[in-house]
Amino acid sequence: MRYILTLEDVKAAAARLHGRIHRTPVMTSRSFDEASGFSVFFKCENLQRAGAFKIRGALNKLLSLSDSERARGVVAFSSGNHAQGVALAARLTGASAMILMPTDAPALKLQATRGYGAEVVFYDRRTEDREERARELVARTGRVLVPPYDDPAIMAGQGTAALELFEEVGALDVLLTPVGGGGLMAGCSTVAKALHPRISVFGVEADSANDTYLSLQTGERVAIAPPPTIADGIRNLSPGALTFPVLQQNLSGVLLVSDAEIEAAMRFLLFRCKLLVEPTGAVAAAAVLAGKMPLGMGVRVGVVLSGGNVDPEVLARIISPG
Repeated sequence: MRYILTLEDVKAAAARLHGRIHRTPVMTSRSFDEASGFSVFFKCENLQRAGAFKIRGALNKLLSLSDSERARGVVAFSSGNHAQGVALAARLTGASAMILMPTDAPALKLQATRGYGAEVVFYDRRTEDREERARELVARTGRVLVPPYDDPAIMAGQGTAALELFEEVGALDVLLTPVGGGGLMAGCSTVAKALHPRISVFGVEADSANDTYLSLQTGERVAIAPPPTIADGIRNLSPGALTFPVLQQNLSGVLLVSDAEIEAAMRFLLFRCKLLVEPTGAVAAAAVLAGKMPLGMGVRVGVVLSGGNVDPEVLARIISPG
């Protein structure tokens, strides 16, 4: 069945989250505007608790559970930021967390997840189905599954980022966020279209991780091979069953960027804007900077910088290319 996400769902999530997470700043950069030709407003989720937007959905989900459900503990699967978000949300609500992470998860994200008190269980993303493994853990332990995107409470929580953005800057012509499983975009696009129906909303993917782009082209969810992109947070094989219909309804399209364009955006954000952003967090900014938007110059653009948890070795290579 198709799930209808509403602005009221996001507002209810905002009320639950109030005082428990950061209301992240919205920042602008004259240098970025001059380089891109647009008036850009960055929603800095790289400065969020646990370093990414994921705490919004994870904490909203755990706060939506009953006391008895939280007492059973939770299971999540993630390459990093959702893992950290669930681990921190569990700590904040007194629950225990078991996180299924790929063997090639970034070391910094693995360390942080364990630092929040979660138990980490590994899987091989090349040979194992993480959702099947998670269901096995739920069946064996009796814990509650906290999906990374395909859940109403998760989508509503992620949408609070856009709600804050519009409250601060008013109407925008365009909104861009990265698209992995689609939870962030489902929530943010719902807010954008409810508040400003004529706004253009674009998702952004790495060109090698274009499952949502292909899915929108064909009109149904498409599965791809494990993508090799540097943007580890959007290495999904297919958009979510719940999120995809929302994206079909709300998106003007999906823009594709190369890893080189992502890295260039990271360098610009760090050196010119003084913003440390991880590869996935930079994909929407990369689309603007690389001229991928099919719109006239000078429009007001909202860009969600979704996270800042970049591995030190990856960062060192990117800031010293060649």
